[in-house]
Amino acid sequence: MTAQVQVALARRTVTPAGLWTFGAAASAPLVVLLGGIPAIYAATGVTALPATYLLVAATVALLAVGYTAKARQVSHPAAYYGILASGLGRGWGVAGGMVALLAYNAIQISLYGLLGATLAAQLGGSWPVWAGIALASVAVFGRWPVVRSTWLLAGVLTVSLLVVAVFIAAGVGSANTLSWDGFNASGLAVGGIGGAVAFGVASLMGIDAPGSFVEEAVDRRAVSRATITGALVLGVVYATAAWAMGLAVGPASPGQAAAADPDLPLTILDRAGTFWVTAAGLLLILAIITAMLAFHSVIARYVFAMAREGVLPTGLAGADGGARVAAPRGGSLTQTATAAVVVGGFALVGADPVGQMFAWLSTLGALGLLCLLLAASASALTAPKPARGDGGLWQWRVAPTLGLLAGSVVLVAMVSNAGALLGAAPGSLLPLLLPAIVAGTAAAGGMWAGHLRQTQPQVYAGIGHGTPATNAVPDAINVNI
Repeated sequence: MTAQVQVALARRTVTPAGLWTFGAAASAPLVVLLGGIPAIYAATGVTALPATYLLVAATVALLAVGYTAKARQVSHPAAYYGILASGLGRGWGVAGGMVALLAYNAIQISLYGLLGATLAAQLGGSWPVWAGIALASVAVFGRWPVVRSTWLLAGVLTVSLLVVAVFIAAGVGSANTLSWDGFNASGLAVGGIGGAVAFGVASLMGIDAPGSFVEEAVDRRAVSRATITGALVLGVVYATAAWAMGLAVGPASPGQAAAADPDLPLTILDRAGTFWVTAAGLLLILAIITAMLAFHSVIARYVFAMAREGVLPTGLAGADGGARVAAPRGGSLTQTATAAVVVGGFALVGADPVGQMFAWLSTLGALGLLCLLLAASASALTAPKPARGDGGLWQWRVAPTLGLLAGSVVLVAMVSNAGALLGAAPGSLLPLLLPAIVAGTAAAGGMWAGHLRQTQPQVYAGIGHGTPATNAVPDAINVNI
């Protein structure tokens, strides 16, 4: 390994709309509607799921304030890596970068199980075959310039949100009376609330994606708006969809209805016409693929940026587009290879693609990203006043403090209810494996940083430096949507 490689992502190519699109597409609203919300109702029996979504979204938005303030300051494609390195130390930065790679890869790869099982159920065949076809497709799309990828994500996201809106209208329109019980705070004081919170956090993971496009952003300040509004807007959308689902089946028994009818959202959507059911089935496939593409793009940028600084092998900083990079080739190929190995491993052992592969990996990813959001808020609190740049007391002190307090409660709820997410039997030690993997990955990253400090001090000194100097790598002129 050597010191920094002087290549940069194509600057001024992603507009605020493009940033928001990547975050929202990664969260995949249609996947949450058709799979997440009914699963939460069925698994937890919590009737106040709409209120739960609003509280979780508010917590994630608070955590995003400190995260995005630091992301703008460090301007690093490997956002958590750069944020923790600048605020907590280089060892923490490498540890955070490794956890981010673990978490984003876990969520992205989990979706191959969901997609493979969905296509196998609809069209027949073996789920690993469908997953392999999807993997090859994402590998091709992942080499596209970010401009073209964003147009694809925006198109699927727009139509997906339209289907969600039609579902909400169908659910509310079929209700005998409008009930607001789903937003009643008393419904939060029940036994399954911890599981509902954990599921809610998993639904919103991905909204932090804009932080990895800060080097390419037309306006870096838009990273904050895209991330925070993404959390709040999607939280409201999911809360409203959960409320509409409860109204359609009776606000007192959405859990029973969801457990009795695995296709409950489609049953409700059918009241608006069979066309919408057919459209939802097709769009679900496209939504999963675009969510995979969004996470693939983020992972490729992490690999590229960490390789550019020599923390990962510098050969992985290979790119399409010369010194100004439109698509991180090395990072894209690395993510594709990683996904192929993991998907192949689950297929070889005969794992359930949804109950095991999707559930385990998505939970692991959500847990890792929540820990990173907490660490980013802690990093924001350590920033001295001269280093804060734009923003004031709210961004650098108040919001990160509130986010740490609320996020810690959510983290405890998530860890203590990981068994519900995994479908583990009571008393099983399996849920403890997930925090152990996250902690072990962070420890391995810290040890690697220590090794670099001893053996390659020049590389160690460059950890978290971020974007090369403008005069070394000129800006691009291309502009995205």
